[in-house]
Amino acid sequence: MKFVFMMILVALMPAVSTAETRVLTLDQAITIAMEKNRNIEGAREYANYVQGKYVEERAAALPQLSLNGAAVLSKDESQVIAGIPAQRQFGRSVDLTVSQPLYTWGKLSAALRAAEVGLKTADQQLRLYRQAAYRDVVAAYYDIQLSRELYRLAQENRSQKLRHQGEATRKFSAGVATDYDVLAAEVAAENTQPEVIRSENNIRMARERLRFLLAMDIDEVDVAGSLVAPVENRTLPAGYAEAVQIAAKRRPELSDLRLRIGIYGELVTIAGAENKPRLDLKGGAGWHWARLDDPGPALHADGPAWNVGLHLSFPFFDGFRTSGKVAQARSDLRTKQIEEAKLLDSIALEVRQAQFSYREAAEILKALSGTVKQAERLVQMAEKGYEFGVKIRLEVDDAQLNLLQAMSNQARAERDLRVAEVNYLWSIGVAGE
Repeated sequence: MKFVFMMILVALMPAVSTAETRVLTLDQAITIAMEKNRNIEGAREYANYVQGKYVEERAAALPQLSLNGAAVLSKDESQVIAGIPAQRQFGRSVDLTVSQPLYTWGKLSAALRAAEVGLKTADQQLRLYRQAAYRDVVAAYYDIQLSRELYRLAQENRSQKLRHQGEATRKFSAGVATDYDVLAAEVAAENTQPEVIRSENNIRMARERLRFLLAMDIDEVDVAGSLVAPVENRTLPAGYAEAVQIAAKRRPELSDLRLRIGIYGELVTIAGAENKPRLDLKGGAGWHWARLDDPGPALHADGPAWNVGLHLSFPFFDGFRTSGKVAQARSDLRTKQIEEAKLLDSIALEVRQAQFSYREAAEILKALSGTVKQAERLVQMAEKGYEFGVKIRLEVDDAQLNLLQAMSNQARAERDLRVAEVNYLWSIGVAGE
């Protein structure tokens, strides 16, 4: 039986050892995200789409060439005159036709301008997803560090409770502690286990989220470094009024919306040109063959053929269809303008909230700068007093709880400060730029 168990362990060892873990710095994680993040890849592909759209719209302003060929066999009995039977006709032709719009009442030029603006929207989409990836990767990076720090604190707390349990057992053996003291120490030690398990699982989930953002095809990813965020000389890049002005110029989604407003303005022009005059140059050149036979002698004819002309079309009344299209286009334009005003208000709110969050995290971290040292000293004093019998168990537990809370709050404040800073940069549209 023991031999079988060892063989199973040997068989499982290669599978365990194949797990790949890559440890990344923050800069490395950001670099990978800029290359592999799925949203960024989608934005790059969108650039290909709008490039194709531009080529499609530009084609309407270029000459349209077409090569046409035909072979026709026909006989028309309705053309019989004075008893002369109709002849069977056989014809072949090859023609090259060309069509070039000369004047479209601004429709083609508006379409080209709209397509050119569409190319710029692709750049803003790419900026948007780059900034979002930068923000999310930074947050995920510090979430891993926070989870790791909380896991360390949970382990230290459990180790301390186990030491107290051992101390209570020794005192009970020496006759200076009761069954209640031993049982209380055991319960306290067991109650620390769920937090250890929970914090360890939080590390796994945070790592998995970072791996998802980086789109990495490896088993696990981890981060290097620790939570260190000194508050000295750390201030926001700009005040509220200046920050809102920066955001109004730099936020990619706002820039994208403004470009789309330009596109909708061109759509109004395009819709208005539907019932206006249009002038086209059309022509063709080719070779035609013809044969007449049955009955009578066969007649053959072949030679070149060409034509060229100016074609004017003026659909001056279309049942008010164009008026309806113009009304719809103008409504769409106004809707986008309202969305711009709404987005500006939303961005101003985001900037204000980001500033508040940054200041909150900075003030909390500053307030906790000396609390941890004081809590550590308090625990030392309580443990010594308990060891010499001048402190009760409750006082030691209170001191340890205060230390754990102080260290946890400090770790969270350090993480929150870093994340609040990157969220502020995101709110003004310069994250990662």
